Amino acid sequence: MNYRGFLVIFLMLTSFLRTYAGDAFVFTTESDGEYIGKYVFVLKDPTKKLTFVDVRHRPDLFQRSGQEVPNLGVQDVNNWIRFEIENLSTDEKLVVNLSHANIDEVIFYSLKNGDIDSTTMKLGGDMGARDYPHQFFLFEVPIKKGEKMTCFIKLRSGTQLSAPISIHSPKGLIRTLLNTDIFSAIYIGLMLSMILYNIFLYFSTREPHYYVYVNYIFWVAVAQLAVLGVIEPIFGVYNSWVSSRFLTFSGAMSGIGAIFFVKSFLHTKKNAPRLHVLLNVFLVGYLVAIGLLGLNVVIPAYKMVNVVAGGGSTIVLILAFRLSSQKYQQTKYFLYAWCVFLVSVLIYVLKDYNVLPYNFFTLRSVQIGSVFEAILLSFALGDKINIYRKEKDESQARELETSLENERLIREQNVVLEQKVEERTHELTQSNESLQTTLTHLKETQSQLVEAEKMASLGQLTAGVAHEINNPINFVSSNVAPLKRDIKMIWETLEEIEKIALNDTLSYDEKQLAIAAYKEELDIEYLKIEVDFLLKGMQDGAQRTAEIVKSLRIFSRVDEDTLKYADINEGLESTMVILNSLMQNGIEVQKDFGDLPKVECYAGKLNQVFLNMLTNAIYAINKKFESKVGGKLMIHTGILDNNTSIYVKIVDNGIGIPDDIRERIFDPFFTTKDVGEGTGLGMSIAYNTIAKHQGKILVDSTLGEGTTFTLIIPVQQNI
Repeated sequence: MNYRGFLVIFLMLTSFLRTYAGDAFVFTTESDGEYIGKYVFVLKDPTKKLTFVDVRHRPDLFQRSGQEVPNLGVQDVNNWIRFEIENLSTDEKLVVNLSHANIDEVIFYSLKNGDIDSTTMKLGGDMGARDYPHQFFLFEVPIKKGEKMTCFIKLRSGTQLSAPISIHSPKGLIRTLLNTDIFSAIYIGLMLSMILYNIFLYFSTREPHYYVYVNYIFWVAVAQLAVLGVIEPIFGVYNSWVSSRFLTFSGAMSGIGAIFFVKSFLHTKKNAPRLHVLLNVFLVGYLVAIGLLGLNVVIPAYKMVNVVAGGGSTIVLILAFRLSSQKYQQTKYFLYAWCVFLVSVLIYVLKDYNVLPYNFFTLRSVQIGSVFEAILLSFALGDKINIYRKEKDESQARELETSLENERLIREQNVVLEQKVEERTHELTQSNESLQTTLTHLKETQSQLVEAEKMASLGQLTAGVAHEINNPINFVSSNVAPLKRDIKMIWETLEEIEKIALNDTLSYDEKQLAIAAYKEELDIEYLKIEVDFLLKGMQDGAQRTAEIVKSLRIFSRVDEDTLKYADINEGLESTMVILNSLMQNGIEVQKDFGDLPKVECYAGKLNQVFLNMLTNAIYAINKKFESKVGGKLMIHTGILDNNTSIYVKIVDNGIGIPDDIRERIFDPFFTTKDVGEGTGLGMSIAYNTIAKHQGKILVDSTLGEGTTFTLIIPVQQNI
């Protein structure tokens, strides 16, 4: 070898000695547990092909870390770390502590006096197989006082990778791990108590906010337990595929839980619609990240979760400040909680970039912040529920005051309407004494009705009912005189026949001839026919009167305030009988009654609904056709497909309902009829009555063509 060759070798050795002289970490009792990041050298291998043999003899590939805890980022590379240890303590073995619980694979190489030893640990492997069964990666190295040792660590991870490496004596390691485990136990206890406490509040109050809140803090706790690395030892599940993805998955789920809690707590759909939509975008981002995990795209999924979490947290903070400035008192604790958590995250991130020192507080800042966040959010939730209850009590008080005022108005109106009904009833009683019994019955029936509209409707229909009853009674009255005459003739005939029969001067044949002559003179056969005809007419009139009275009795229902099973078809029939006087010539009535079961209802109130609906239909038809031919009124009943409800459909081809008033037809006192033709209470009472039966009214109308009202009524009332 010539002079130049020796010179090159000398320069290389000089460079090597200058680079690595004094770079060994000197372990003493005082340095127990100290981070050695400033003594390590880092190599990133993007090819992931370099072996230990390759890197052992290539110190030029390594670069000094310069950080107390090296931050290796999130990259799909193999990370190599090289450092030297010199033991000046009395311990004959030391422990290298890589206190990071979420590294996919760690291979530790120790080189002393030419001897190489290696240990491989993987995330998700059985911790019982390790020298130290702990979530941290711990490697025991035999090194006596005064000896030196070179160590290499190969790291690979799909999440944020930092290398907090410290050297411990066995006793110092126990103290360090004990502090870590005590903190983890305290954290688990606090978060578990918050979860159980709020679960208890949810089952006590049934407030959905508590359910959403418990879901959120549960996933926050799970995510932080994954950061601490205690998920596997707690549940005993060791699977590399699951463990390498669980931190990202739990982070995404905690973000999803946070979005749902923010939506629920701040009512973003109502208070901030645009930010509500933006939160949905972040929600999709989390779901995409979870999908990428399932497709084994681990690192992009982790980065996406971090980006979405950062953006979502900023948006939520802006939203909280905005709502707080709008004097939403319930956002006060929420804003405090969110600020505390974000500050804790910021401390944790600044620690990774050596802006803040790497110590116990900065390392556990996120766990501490999440505990305070959970407590403050619990306060916020309790404060929000108290505000809701106060607003609810005030609303109920206002509703009660309004209800009492409405009750007073209805009582006054009932008094006025009752007076009008009594006046009209009295006038009709004076004009026709023959209807006194029927009118008295109507008066007793009307006294049982509490709805003002039914009283007014019966008053308006009294004249028509009187007309309906008067016709058959007049028919009976007109048959009485001829029937008396015919009966008188029959008695006279009997007397004449008796005289002939008792006349002893006449023979039997002469008596028969005399009787036959008298019968022929009276036309006794015609007399029989006439008597039968008169009796039949009186019988028909009496039956018609009884039918009308029965219909009135069915319609009025003295038991209207009691739930009772009733025949809906029978109620419709009775209502049509009462409305017969309103039916002008030319109105064609079509009835298609289905086979209905008896319905549990307030029968009298439903009859009033039918009366109002049919009266309006007849009015609309008469308004359009004005007694001309062409009016049609159709009534259909049937059972719905689910067999739990029945329907009554009333169809007319009248004037229809204009679109601009269709939404107002159920308003109290709203009517399109002329003055004196309607009170405007009929449809309002109908709507409230059907609502009381837990049913509904459907309206379909075309102006100028007609209207269809469909009443849907449950067969049984769940009260």
